[in-house]
Amino acid sequence: MKNETSSIEQLVFEMQYRNYSSSSIKTYRELLLSVEKHFLKSIKEVTVDKLKQYLHVRITQENVSVSLVNQTISAFKILQTDVLKREWNAFKIKRPRREKKLPEILSQEEIQKMISCTKNIKHKALIMLAYSSGMRRQEIQQIKPSAIDSSRMQIHVVQGKGKKDR
Repeated sequence: MKNETSSIEQLVFEMQYRNYSSSSIKTYRELLLSVEKHFLKSIKEVTVDKLKQYLHVRITQENVSVSLVNQTISAFKILQTDVLKREWNAFKIKRPRREKKLPEILSQEEIQKMISCTKNIKHKALIMLAYSSGMRRQEIQQIKPSAIDSSRMQIHVVQGKGKKDR
């Protein structure tokens, strides 16, 4: 199993070098280890057809999300092109269509009710901040008071999704 691990560890190194987030690296690594475990062979030996069969089983029997399928394909692509130096066109896999769902939008009354029934002042402030700013959950969890410019009514999001400031 040493060779299999080394391919995946090379993938980890490549992703670290390219400054992927630690959670993406962990996810991609676990997804490829899962493929190896399924086939009981090195990820290097898994063909596109085998990967498609694996994904088909995961979709039809385990009801995995489109996002997980896309992450698996992306991990496989980085492994094939950047680690194993193979031409991606020979391995190209079509990605499944993502469902287009509209977000559930709460009315002003529902938001007001949620805020008014929250007793903890910190939780109340976080809910108000989330709905007034449109910030993501992770961004709100990491906000610092220095990032709020109340005179200009602006919030500086530092290292948000995709390590982007906004």
